Amino acid sequence: MVSAGLDEKAGEAGGADRRDFLRQILQLLIKLIDVMDGAAGHGDPACGTGGMLAEAQRYMRDHHKDAKLYVYGQDYNKRAFATAASDMLMKQVDHNGGGENVQFGDSFTDDKFEGQTFDYFIANPPFGVDWKRQQKEIVRRHEKAPQGSPWSAGLPRVNDGSLLFLQHMISKFEDVDPKAQKYGSRAAIVFSGSPLFTGGAGGGESNIRKWIIERDMLEAIVALPEQMFYNTGIGTYIWVVTNNKPSHRKGAIQLVDARDIYMPMGRSQGDKRRKIGAGNAPEGDDRPDEPDQIGEIVRLYGAFAPNAKTKIFDNADFGYTRVTIERPLRLRYRMTVEDKARFLDAAPHLLDDMQAIDKALGREMELDWNKVWGNIEKLLKKRESRWRAPEVKLFRNVFTVKDAEAERVKFGKGFEADPDLRDFENIPLKEDVDAYFAREVLPHVPDAWMDRSKDKVGYPSSRRK
Repeated sequence: MVSAGLDEKAGEAGGADRRDFLRQILQLLIKLIDVMDGAAGHGDPACGTGGMLAEAQRYMRDHHKDAKLYVYGQDYNKRAFATAASDMLMKQVDHNGGGENVQFGDSFTDDKFEGQTFDYFIANPPFGVDWKRQQKEIVRRHEKAPQGSPWSAGLPRVNDGSLLFLQHMISKFEDVDPKAQKYGSRAAIVFSGSPLFTGGAGGGESNIRKWIIERDMLEAIVALPEQMFYNTGIGTYIWVVTNNKPSHRKGAIQLVDARDIYMPMGRSQGDKRRKIGAGNAPEGDDRPDEPDQIGEIVRLYGAFAPNAKTKIFDNADFGYTRVTIERPLRLRYRMTVEDKARFLDAAPHLLDDMQAIDKALGREMELDWNKVWGNIEKLLKKRESRWRAPEVKLFRNVFTVKDAEAERVKFGKGFEADPDLRDFENIPLKEDVDAYFAREVLPHVPDAWMDRSKDKVGYPSSRRK
């Protein structure tokens, strides 16, 4: 299955420029996922008007005459679906079975290709589209998903469902079983920067990236030039995702910086002012010759070698451990007439105890709450008075304030943490956490400690931005 749908929302841009855009991006995506000769399937859960589906088959007929590419798409927009379905009928399309290549419906709640797997996916899911309408069904799927399913990883925030499309595609990846002639799947997806960088450790987006990277499925990310799309000028990225990396790529992620590989358009189309040169025009094509910038990007990717535009990292380089750094609570005690009255307004039944405490401890300021409360406990025991936990909490809240010069408040075998001083460190997975803490934290806050029970692993590390 080849999944397509690049910038379908900009169909009104129209004309030869629109078709040229589809062709240049499609060529880049197909070459990145290395569609081979033979019979293969390509699917798109958000195919829009189907332009990418038709262009995919046209490209394969022109460049891989012995190949058969069966394209399938689905869209919940009635007008877009009608256009795509009629386009498939009018054009030369390879059908597999009943010929129902394009289906109407919401891919997330009414998957028309349920249970099917596909060889290739090429897609540009809509940027920043919310999924409130499908939220109930998608959350239920996440909660019931088995651990090995991409739906179990997490869910992105409701105002941007881009990563849902990737999870949907991965759920349709073919297994890797050479004996059964199953060789996995490959996908090239165009995203904005949001799916790559949004969400901290423990959040939905980070957990989805974690699931993909820890399964060694993210092969490469290609940063594209800005101003490449009709309806947005933001930076975009191609993710190359597969469940069957070549042996020399296993355990690694390649970053290709193609942001300055472009040529200006003779005439802008909406926000689109740049294009990627597609090389010399083939025979019969009336477009002018262009520099082969698609080939340049593909060669950078294919070389898999570090240089000025290409970096190669281990999977673990993209991850970090979010460690909670705690510092001790320090309290200064002092009883005043005003605070005493305020306490007794809330607990008048403790008047006699308060009088005894006031007489025994006096009105002087004390910087050691541990000592103060120890004396109060002895006094209350002698008076055979037992305070409930809420009363103890109220007393401390009323008569103490935080003071950096005070002694640390003891708690169990250690010290009570001050929530206002709590901080976090994002420590690269390859770093020794204890060594990092000793080197980067303790010299600045020597009374700090780590609460490792709250550790969270996140992807990607902000260092990779």
